[in-house]
Amino acid sequence: MINQQTLDFLKDLVENNNRDWFMANKSRYETARENVIDFTGQLLKLLQKIDPTVSTDLDPQKCVMRIYRDIRFSKNKLPYKNNFGVSTPTLRSKLGGVEYYLHIQPGKSFIAGGYWMPEANHLKAIRQEIDYNAAELKAIIDDPEFVKLFGDFRSQDQLKTIPREYSADNENIDLLKLKSFIVTHKVNDKQLLKADCVAYMAGICGKIYPMNVFLNNAIN
Repeated sequence: MINQQTLDFLKDLVENNNRDWFMANKSRYETARENVIDFTGQLLKLLQKIDPTVSTDLDPQKCVMRIYRDIRFSKNKLPYKNNFGVSTPTLRSKLGGVEYYLHIQPGKSFIAGGYWMPEANHLKAIRQEIDYNAAELKAIIDDPEFVKLFGDFRSQDQLKTIPREYSADNENIDLLKLKSFIVTHKVNDKQLLKADCVAYMAGICGKIYPMNVFLNNAIN
């Protein structure tokens, strides 16, 4: 489970997002990060049983993303993120491909999966797979349990225009216009603190797994 101290650290960081405070509380950060790494290690073991494309070689420490922000080209000059992000790639892909993602932030935590903003050749391949085999994807995303957990898959960000390879009367144009192929499920703080939280998260990922299989089949 995620410890209350981890959430407390993130709450305090929001109010004190500066280097002096962070360095004075470095031990709290390291304790919180170790908690997230330990949680990630437990989650990986369950994910590997659910999804064989999650490598057994993954290092939980490397799955936990840096808390330090890159502020070089950002108007927001706060030096630290106010959350812990955990990225679990599939099929030995680099971070940012088809993956499972855990976001830990007091009051705003969620578990997610899919492919956010695919690179051009992958986007083209996914659209081709949808055009050829939309029934398989729709059977996944339109399942009532899937919709209850993740909402309307088609409601995420879409192109304002029609992709040039397709026509407006394509029966699956709402899917073909998508810029990303992701789902998210909110997790409240109370759930994070429960002893069975790892199993709960893995169960949600199990519902995401068929969608990730579809996406990986499209690009591999």
